[in-house]
Amino acid sequence: MSKPKLTHNQQRRIKSNHHKRINKKEIEWQDDMLGEMQQGIVVTRHVKHADVETEAGEIFRCNIRRTLKNVVVGDRVSWRKGSEQLQGISGVIEAVFPRKNELTRPDYYDGIKVMASNIDQIIIVSAVVPTLSLNIIDRYLVICETANIPALIVLNKIDLLDETERKAVQEQLKIYEDIGYETLCLSADTGENMHALHQYLAKGTSIFVGQSGVGKSSLINQLLPEVNALTGSVSDNSGLGQHTTTASRLYHLPQGGQLIDSPGIREFGLWHLEPEQITLGYREFQSVLGTCKFRDCKHKNDPGCELRQAVENGKISAIRFENYHRLIESLSETKSQRHFRKEDV
Repeated sequence: MSKPKLTHNQQRRIKSNHHKRINKKEIEWQDDMLGEMQQGIVVTRHVKHADVETEAGEIFRCNIRRTLKNVVVGDRVSWRKGSEQLQGISGVIEAVFPRKNELTRPDYYDGIKVMASNIDQIIIVSAVVPTLSLNIIDRYLVICETANIPALIVLNKIDLLDETERKAVQEQLKIYEDIGYETLCLSADTGENMHALHQYLAKGTSIFVGQSGVGKSSLINQLLPEVNALTGSVSDNSGLGQHTTTASRLYHLPQGGQLIDSPGIREFGLWHLEPEQITLGYREFQSVLGTCKFRDCKHKNDPGCELRQAVENGKISAIRFENYHRLIESLSETKSQRHFRKEDV
């Protein structure tokens, strides 16, 4: 009796599962196959591996010891080179040096996820297309303040505005300049003010953050033409940008400094923070906090609220104050939804 013939789909699934079983096999390095301990920096983080750059500028793809909780771009690490390459892997990361800071974001599956470490400044990239959202900028600034990392607010695609529109945008950005943040308007397409961005980036290790579609990849193409980072357009249907970067990477800039490019993020969640942390994330609130009549003041219509009084007196931006309450309300809603999901499981 002849064996039943497999369909094309069955053959494809068997072949796919076979490859998966092969790929699941982990490379086990024997100690005598590894060289002396040396230092390096993680320049690319993949799902199971990381690329480590040596002080001489050579890059090696490495396994990561299971004992290490996480390894991210920007980490200073100790690693050992193998005597030969095994399936494209050249060595093993043995340890991570203490980080001076780290940029994190919440993840529904992984909890708090570290995106990068040892950052000197965060470049918040926004644009006039799909829209300039001060609320989104405020979200990123809360993260910067929480991580204690300086921020630069960059507005891209300024070439799409006429003189009247430029003045209106500059008035909006003045809200941030008045409280000590640096801002920069530029165009990746025309090169306008790109020289100023070069000067900022030369100061150390920077990271781009921002919604998809604001032109982060286009900026990298201008800064590092040889990288040829993929660029994405704004979706006609949703108005949201298309994700273009698939892995976090660190680039060395010709004028000095390093740039970390992270995968596009449509919305930077804050549900891992407590309301008090968001309040502290508004730097202009600090001189007023603690002076309200009641210790549990919610800074809404509470009697004796000095924060609201400062807004009415023009000492605090009404727009920022409104965005603050929107963030607090969205935080409460998101946490309620997550609790509801857990109850359903």
